[in-house]
Amino acid sequence: MDKKDRAEASIRKKYHKQLFTPFARACKTYRLIEEGDHIAVCISGGKDSMLMAKLFQEIRKHRQCRFDLTFLVMDPGYHKENRALIESNAGALDIPVTIFESSIFDAVDNIEKNPCYLCARMRRGHLYSKAKELGCNKIALGHHYDDVIETILMGMLYGAQIQTMMPKLHSTNFEGMELIRPMYLVREEDICAWRDYNDLHFLQCACHFTDTCSSFHEDGTTPSKRLETKKLIAALKKDNPYVEANIFKAVENVNLSTVIAYKKDGIRHHFLESY
Repeated sequence: MDKKDRAEASIRKKYHKQLFTPFARACKTYRLIEEGDHIAVCISGGKDSMLMAKLFQEIRKHRQCRFDLTFLVMDPGYHKENRALIESNAGALDIPVTIFESSIFDAVDNIEKNPCYLCARMRRGHLYSKAKELGCNKIALGHHYDDVIETILMGMLYGAQIQTMMPKLHSTNFEGMELIRPMYLVREEDICAWRDYNDLHFLQCACHFTDTCSSFHEDGTTPSKRLETKKLIAALKKDNPYVEANIFKAVENVNLSTVIAYKKDGIRHHFLESY
């Protein structure tokens, strides 16, 4: 059995409950896939986006509605070996990628303040632009459940705000375009388990700012606020096994009657307005 067949079989059988079920549940719960959609599945080369591409291929086989897929890879200035790894994995897993190039890495190389934020914004803009050019109405990103809860906690601890990574968003700069996150309910540990079971080696870190990262394993050596938050959640989980689910549910159970102030459509409201 080749890599493609083994990877697909493991999604249908061994990891169906851990991967396909939450993927399909997110698509249904948040209405991420609709009749006539043309979705640009954005592939960075990492484990999350590569698995997302395979899950999209699998859910399309169920034919619950008609939609088209374009597997979109942006090369923001990868080193040759990193781009080659993406192309090799896409070929081995039978993911027909469309690759386009940009010069984002060069543009942010000399930025000292928040280069990662700027890079992410620029990458998303380029993906929206190319996807729209190709006739797509949505872009799909591979953020998973752990990304969501880490973002919630990071916002509180480092940003002094309560907000979450939404399962879908309307684009503010590209009319008619939406961003969807179908991996929203998939756990990172299950993604890693699928990757390791199939002996797959994906891009881990290809950014110019972290050239020391390995493309072949995740050793957690890159210092970041997200890594600190991930470790904090793991520590809290030792005493409270429900901590992750509680963080996630907290933004579904916001009681505005007990909130001092909040923003709605950019306008700040205070509890004294209606006291």
